[in-house]
Amino acid sequence: MTDTLNLETVLRAQAGDREAFGELVKEFETVVFAVVFRRLRNRSEAIEVTQEVFMRAMRKLDQLREPERFVGWLKRIAVRMAINRAVRRPRETVQAPETFGGVSGKRQAPLDDVLQSEQAGQVRDGICQLRPLDRDTLLAFYFEGQSLKEMSVRFSSPIGTIKRRLHTARGRLKEALCDLQPA
Repeated sequence: MTDTLNLETVLRAQAGDREAFGELVKEFETVVFAVVFRRLRNRSEAIEVTQEVFMRAMRKLDQLREPERFVGWLKRIAVRMAINRAVRRPRETVQAPETFGGVSGKRQAPLDDVLQSEQAGQVRDGICQLRPLDRDTLLAFYFEGQSLKEMSVRFSSPIGTIKRRLHTARGRLKEALCDLQPA
């Protein structure tokens, strides 16, 4: 499009002509996508933000005082929205596939489910047989996910003592589980 044609189209769009705005979208969609993609480096996010840019431009078009500066105004919207998306999106982390146990795609046999459930019940029974301090120590570390430092504060004991308690409690749990196993 030439500059005069752009200006006429912008003026028509400001007057409420949706077809004129559609022409502007067709004309500048690739420009906006390039601006957004340069910041986000993610194609699907860039497509999404590009759509959001044009939605915002359509809502705010009446606030554009100098229609001849439409392209620069549109690019500024694109840059701001891309920066906002980049800042607000969570950081990507790389995880081993094993981390997502349920996503493995392998179906367990019903017998495996029963055995796993039975083993979990035995572990719960074994933990219930432990002394309160051993039970609390194992529960805090393995089930509540507390660090040694957090446990040190919670139990008012040095970290070395917490390590010893964990070692002792694991040994006692092992003995309790052996007692639960049928002969």
